[in-house]
Amino acid sequence: MESNYFGSTGLSVPVLGLGTSQIGDPSLSEADAAAVLGRALDSGVTLIDTAHCYGVAEERIGRHVAHRRDEFVLSTKCGHQLEGYDDWTPAIVRASVEESLRRLRTECLDIVHLHSCDADALADGTLADELDALAREGKIRVAAYSGDNDALAAAVASGRFGSIQASINIADQHNLRTIIPDADAAGLGVIAKRPIANAIWRHERRPDGVYGWQYWDRLQELAYEVDLPMAEFALRFTAFAPGVCTSILGTTNPDNLTRAVQAVEQGPLPDTVMAHVGQRWFAVGQDWESRR
Repeated sequence: MESNYFGSTGLSVPVLGLGTSQIGDPSLSEADAAAVLGRALDSGVTLIDTAHCYGVAEERIGRHVAHRRDEFVLSTKCGHQLEGYDDWTPAIVRASVEESLRRLRTECLDIVHLHSCDADALADGTLADELDALAREGKIRVAAYSGDNDALAAAVASGRFGSIQASINIADQHNLRTIIPDADAAGLGVIAKRPIANAIWRHERRPDGVYGWQYWDRLQELAYEVDLPMAEFALRFTAFAPGVCTSILGTTNPDNLTRAVQAVEQGPLPDTVMAHVGQRWFAVGQDWESRR
């Protein structure tokens, strides 16, 4: 699979990475979790993204692929939801990283994101200072921020992060059109999350209460006319969007992962398709903020 350098971080990453929120679901069997993780690495997916709060995802990554640690870039998130600590404090950042190191069975985390805190939490710089201290200690390599909209813009403008993670897909282009150009110009790595808009098109009617239901409404308005399977169209759009280094796809089915690898191997969408997406977005979607 094609790889590229992750902004100015020096990390080489594939066009497609694995997101592991579903892997963290305790209802998923241990064997199925191991199968997805193994298939990812066997298919040339060399970035795995997780988070302290993704259920048992970090433990499973450590359990099943720590012995292959030299084969992948490891990305996680921190800053909230840790018992005994206040959210968005230097203390919880450090404690989260220490816990992630233990769970993931590694001595160093390649990328550590502050996990969607607001711009106010970033303002005094103490959270970024703590990530920098952890980097000096050799516990992390790249300090990063994950989030959207105004908070993402503040993180990029701060100059304190080497990479970012943001929502980018055919139904969610605010970050791509307004913030990612600045991140790219500054040499930041960019991980695109939700690259297939939660595959929301699989529902015949608006799926009220389903995670990502807002994308269903948006796609009705965008009304793309594209002669490609929706999953391939969506993934190729995000994976090769300007400024994006890698797109993280979450799944519990190894065959879905294989199909995704095959899709990105087709390369960027034709220029005519990209022009159509842009035309439709500016016609009906340019005032939509990214979904948080």
